[in-house]
Amino acid sequence: MLYHLYDFQHAMMSPVRLTAEAWQHMFSHPYMPVAYTRFGRAMAAGSELFERATRRYGKPQFNIKTTTIDGAEVPIRVVTAARTTFCDLLHFVREGGRDDPKVLIVAPLSGHYATLLRDTVVAMLPNHDVYITDWINASAVPVSRGQFSLDDYVDCIVEFLELLGPEIHVLAVCQPSVPVLAAVALMSADGNPAVPRSMTLMGGPIDTRVNPTRVNRMATTRSLRWFERMVITTVPLPHPGFMRRVYPGFIQLSGFMGMNLDRHVGSALDHFRHLIRGDGESAAGHRRFYDEYLAVMDLPAEFFLQTVRIAFHEHSLARGTMVSRSRPIETRAIRKTALMTIEGELDDISAVGQTYAAHALCPGLPADKHKHHLQNGVGHFGIFNGRRWRTEVLPQLGDFIRANA
Repeated sequence: MLYHLYDFQHAMMSPVRLTAEAWQHMFSHPYMPVAYTRFGRAMAAGSELFERATRRYGKPQFNIKTTTIDGAEVPIRVVTAARTTFCDLLHFVREGGRDDPKVLIVAPLSGHYATLLRDTVVAMLPNHDVYITDWINASAVPVSRGQFSLDDYVDCIVEFLELLGPEIHVLAVCQPSVPVLAAVALMSADGNPAVPRSMTLMGGPIDTRVNPTRVNRMATTRSLRWFERMVITTVPLPHPGFMRRVYPGFIQLSGFMGMNLDRHVGSALDHFRHLIRGDGESAAGHRRFYDEYLAVMDLPAEFFLQTVRIAFHEHSLARGTMVSRSRPIETRAIRKTALMTIEGELDDISAVGQTYAAHALCPGLPADKHKHHLQNGVGHFGIFNGRRWRTEVLPQLGDFIRANA
């Protein structure tokens, strides 16, 4: 019913949204004298804000065309290295690039598309051969193609590491820290020759009992039955995933927005002022950020519920009781894969200490295979996006990867 109401509301708003778009074009058209008045700029700005607030944002593109290697501009070609039902493995091929360390970036399956890590990819391309998991919107997958659980996620990571190994490094951003650590533990216990050289976990919920955040408390104070009843719904027609049970992206987005509502309202007001003043650069930056932030995808219900149970209710990985397809996850078996954890001082999603807890779970690694970096002055997104990611976090990460290449 939630999904039906969402689609109905979007359809009902379409005529008004199209009208607002027409007004925006009219009041900003260079041949219209009113476009050069404060009234015209205000009308165009208000119309744009309304149209953007009621738009349904599609999947963004990476749009990474070049990178710079040794001072020279090098073309980038994005190819699909592997394809599964729920995930594509993308490779950013650097034409004539150097033989740099191969890195698999595991993007979070948590509502946003993998393009949220565009800045992560761009910053790593000059010195790394980069692959990334591009998760597919669950509402676009026919129910006949089967389900996708956290166990399937772990299997997918193992499959990609085997495809790219053995000289592969894996980087998990946020949510995939748990399945990535589980996958590497399974591969290590099996003596899999494709086990990665290094594993970096960034802002992930390894042990959410440490410094619990508002997100953690919300997850633990509600039962799985509550989540299933309140946020899980079925995909309606005409979506390809008709009748698939999902955790809709629009519900998760409303939660994200609600956590920082003052900041988002303030950003919208600033955007309105920038448009009136004609500050095109600031307005373009606002559009780029929110085009990405407001583009959301649906998650398979079985994956979402299993993740909540294992990571937030039972703390199975942290307590050493996690099982995947009847296989115990024995993190003590990790003896070759170097471990780095990265946290943000101001992270209000995965607080300080939650990712660092991974080190205690890997006592089989020698001391020189452990590294931790706490980035001061940044929140959750700042550890993989923005100026401090590029100037302070990435140098630490790059040194760690090359030391274990």
